[in-house]
Amino acid sequence: FTLEVTAVALDQRNRAALRYRLTNLTTRPIAPRLYLAIRPLQVNPPSQFLNTPGGAGRIESIDQDGPTETVDGLRVTPLTEPSSFGATAFDAGDILVPVAKGLLPGARQVADPGGRASAAFGYDLNVDPGASRDVWVEVGEPRSLTPSVPKVVGRGIEGFEDTAASWRAQLDRVAIGLPGEGLDLVRSAKSNLAYILMSRDGPALRPGTRSYARSWIRDGAMMAAALLRLGHAEEVRDYLRWYAPYQFANGEVPCCVDRRGADPVAENDSDGELLFLAAEYLRYTRDRPTVAAVWPRLAASVAYIENLRQQRRTDAYRMPDKLALFGLLPESISHEGYSAKPMHSYWDDFWALKGLEDAVWMAGALGHSDEAARWSAIRDEFRADLLASIARVRAEKGIDYLPGCAELGDFDPTSSTVALWPAGASGDLPRAAVEATWERYWHEVAARFTGNVHWDAYTPYEWRNVGAFVRLGWRDRAARLAEWLMAALMPAGWNQWPEIVWHDQEKARFLGDLPHAWVGSDFIRSFLDMLAYERDGDGALVLGAGVPAQWLTGEGIRIRRLRTPYGELSFTMSREAGVVRVRVEAGLRVPSGGIALRPPLPPGPHVATVDGTPLVVSPSGELMVRSLPADVVIRPQGAATIQDSGRDDKGKRCP
Repeated sequence: FTLEVTAVALDQRNRAALRYRLTNLTTRPIAPRLYLAIRPLQVNPPSQFLNTPGGAGRIESIDQDGPTETVDGLRVTPLTEPSSFGATAFDAGDILVPVAKGLLPGARQVADPGGRASAAFGYDLNVDPGASRDVWVEVGEPRSLTPSVPKVVGRGIEGFEDTAASWRAQLDRVAIGLPGEGLDLVRSAKSNLAYILMSRDGPALRPGTRSYARSWIRDGAMMAAALLRLGHAEEVRDYLRWYAPYQFANGEVPCCVDRRGADPVAENDSDGELLFLAAEYLRYTRDRPTVAAVWPRLAASVAYIENLRQQRRTDAYRMPDKLALFGLLPESISHEGYSAKPMHSYWDDFWALKGLEDAVWMAGALGHSDEAARWSAIRDEFRADLLASIARVRAEKGIDYLPGCAELGDFDPTSSTVALWPAGASGDLPRAAVEATWERYWHEVAARFTGNVHWDAYTPYEWRNVGAFVRLGWRDRAARLAEWLMAALMPAGWNQWPEIVWHDQEKARFLGDLPHAWVGSDFIRSFLDMLAYERDGDGALVLGAGVPAQWLTGEGIRIRRLRTPYGELSFTMSREAGVVRVRVEAGLRVPSGGIALRPPLPPGPHVATVDGTPLVVSPSGELMVRSLPADVVIRPQGAATIQDSGRDDKGKRCP
């Protein structure tokens, strides 16, 4: 037999229905006995100690009153009538002792001052060949349950199906079809979307529900970007409306907010992230009234960024020993690697640059022409100061890569990804420095995952580097890194990552939250980048740049309703007999830069047609489409073109 256990929240937050489905796999009737035990289980392990102490939950009293059992004020209602019930205090032995003997104690009530009481329901089941039996239990606070069990049964099961249908609708707003090699990525995208939604506290987006039961604007802005691409704009709207009013009077955006209010610790990426959040929402939804409602907050963020950068534009910072800091934002601990000592982190600066860029764009979109002109000058000056600082640090430290902060000139590619996305500054940075950064990262990460070097731990935030590889045109490396990172799912079937992956997983060491919704958003964005992303510079929408060749087998790639700033994107990409076919559906506004097709093609020149008209294929394998719908056929140059009409030249039917 198989036993499938499913839990679902019902119509109120303090009610859950649990379904235990036992299926007979044999050709004869079976009569198993199912026990459902209530025990002081350790739900929170030592590895998630931050802010929430670990240890087992206490059960000091159990009282069965008719069909309902009360466990320290929590009511457990067996919606399926049990065959037996028994409870025990810890001094008399855990409930699993009699369960192992096929018996339950006769006690219906028990008190245990040590907090280790336990109990069990027993179910004698008769299951026909190939059939299933369901056992239902409802758990909730006393006020949430209806005394009449038959009504609870009907409403509980109905609520279960309604909630399941609701989740399917939320997770299927974007449909992604990939062949066997990519199915795990599709499943994980759905799971991590669900984890982001489940980790919310009302409108607050949170990276977790235990260690990180707070809302950081940093995490929330990046989670919001993932939500927008998967069709969840309403959650982003609610988050923007909720977070923006926590801004301090001086324009500083708090790094994080929880039930105690705004955190006053200065983390200088926060204002840029609020501006990005608002602009990203506006780009995807065109909802001007919502952004206009928070416009005074956004303008105050620009003023605060300007105040911060002017603190490093004084004569003191024109001196040789401080010139590398000229024009940057002041030091902060927003980058957690600098929590021991604040640094002038380029993470902060690239977020500020993106915030200023987005502020200029929003000002234009909302008709604030004076602000757009004034902020454009601020943005351009800040960009020049930032690039000059990076160049000076690279020269002074003798490094060929992008530094993580001005003081150390440290190598931190996962942090530096912010320069590529969302800042879109790759065109401003020296190409050699950009390539050297991720070339070194590639060799280091390959050595780690192939076992050539010893490693202790890494963070799955490294999913951002998959997106960096895609933008650099390193298709094979993006696919290989994604494969390595997928192997770190914990547990594999749950499609989730902790914040930290340890080489030795048998030791109980800090994991952060598991699942970790911010890590999940990094995965979602990079996975979607493999399929489609908006290119900085020319503004083209690039399709298939991270797609490995094996994904084009069979039916290939099938994308439906993927959200972009230009509307919903639907396209297919497949290969048969060496010919690649791409169809991009109508319904999408073609961006000014066009739609760039970059399917995986073998080396050599290729010829292509779009709706029968010849199309130029660049040496890099890119094709540009500027009208929709478009049917594109790409084949190696010199390959024969066969039009099978189904009839011969005399009009007779061909075999």
